[in-house]
Amino acid sequence: MKQFFGLMAALAFALPACAAAGATPQCEQWGVHEVVLAGPADGNPFVDVDLAADFADEANRRLRVPGFYDGDGRYVIRFSPPSVGKWTYRTSSNAPVLQGKSGELIATTPTGDNHGPVVVKNEFHFAYADGTPYRPIGTTCYAWTSQPAELEEATLRTLAAAPFNKLRMCVFPKRYKWNENEPPLYAFEGKAPDRWDFTRFNPAFFQHLERRIVDLQKLGIEADVILLHPYDEGHWGFDRMSDEADDRYLRYLVARLAAYRNVWWSLANEYDFMLEKQESDWDRMIEVVDRTDPYDRLTSLHNGRVLYNHTNPRLTHASIQNGSAAEEAGRAVLYRDAYRKPILFDEIKYEGDIPSRWGNLSAEEMVHRCWECIVAGTYPGHGECYLADDDVLWWAKGGTLKGESPARIKFLAEILSTATKLGLEPIDKWQYPNIVGQPGEYYLVYFGKETPREWKFFLPRYELKDGDTFRVEVLDTWNIAVTPIDEPFVVRRESEYVFVDQDGRSVPLPGKPWQALRITKVVSAR
Repeated sequence: MKQFFGLMAALAFALPACAAAGATPQCEQWGVHEVVLAGPADGNPFVDVDLAADFADEANRRLRVPGFYDGDGRYVIRFSPPSVGKWTYRTSSNAPVLQGKSGELIATTPTGDNHGPVVVKNEFHFAYADGTPYRPIGTTCYAWTSQPAELEEATLRTLAAAPFNKLRMCVFPKRYKWNENEPPLYAFEGKAPDRWDFTRFNPAFFQHLERRIVDLQKLGIEADVILLHPYDEGHWGFDRMSDEADDRYLRYLVARLAAYRNVWWSLANEYDFMLEKQESDWDRMIEVVDRTDPYDRLTSLHNGRVLYNHTNPRLTHASIQNGSAAEEAGRAVLYRDAYRKPILFDEIKYEGDIPSRWGNLSAEEMVHRCWECIVAGTYPGHGECYLADDDVLWWAKGGTLKGESPARIKFLAEILSTATKLGLEPIDKWQYPNIVGQPGEYYLVYFGKETPREWKFFLPRYELKDGDTFRVEVLDTWNIAVTPIDEPFVVRRESEYVFVDQDGRSVPLPGKPWQALRITKVVSAR
């Protein structure tokens, strides 16, 4: 009887997301609709019971959505409708009580900030499913969901005021320098630190994780969920599970999380440091995630020293750790040519003061590397590692940001928000790697550590003609200032390769580092 009332309470909790009981449930397009069913609780439902549902709309578009066991005899199938209109479903299961259950829902027009999931757009860039541009500038808080509640809430308050629209985060807790505390919850039933039953999941752990992903969604932040990582070294054993346990875990997690539109999959952080795994294991696990996920969420695999073959078609983008490539756009751009998909430099080292070389960039250097990534037509990731008496470093546990780079990264994000919707492309990458934009329309020119007092106005020849007119603004990327140049520049062809100002004019500059130019075509009023 106690189990029955617990199930009824869970069902009542799920109802407010839909229409009133008795009516056809409604769910926004790209929202989450839950089908909740009562089923067997004896034995081991995590391995004994298979459950899925086939969803179809009126145009006969079909999706097969996996279900999962949520404890206490409660089974859930989470569905995120990819289009508006009526959807019907029918379940299939090896448990007779769950077999052949049918129903319907109405997917309504999305409202507010619901722009849908992020997808690849224009080969090297991203947009939300409704076409709204998305330009990722992320940060890293690996183990923020494995901390006490008050610290997690502090992290969310910090993110609400920060410029980041993507967060790299681990599912499993992390055991590493400045991060050796035990988490409040574990993913499996058993006894800490390393006596686990990998066939039995702990639903409370995953429910907590889901709540935090929804918290991020409310802030407009994509959750780049890191499924596995090496920062365990056998303490818990989550880094060295068997193939069978890995695959079971991946299927269970994807069944629980895939319906949330702000979820991305990162198979691992520094995958090559997980020495018990072979590259063939990663091939297999990428396929497991791909086959389980009905929504084709963005998927990547992050490297330590050895790059994975990101040409794998199951990977939507390349997640790269290479601090030296981010130092100069001419190096960063090479990854685009190699992989022909969006490039995210998710780890370009961290602003901070720890003794490790990867965690002591100056704020100026962090901002500089972000700009170099942008002018390469790629995307940067922020991180912060300032020592603290309580060992709460942002990169691992979250909390509050202490560095000076986030305010300057916010300025960069604001510049990007007014840029061309098509995405910024290298204009003449082999000759002028510091110029990015859309030929003939929009340009960013970044000078980095150079300190020129003037810049002879020129643009690569592509898509230009004599008489085109451009407005120029000087951007101080460190002092967060925009200084417009009063008179526009009118171009003429100077050579086979460049156009210059017809009067030979230059752009005056302050002779300081960290300067950039925003150059925008003036459209005739005719």
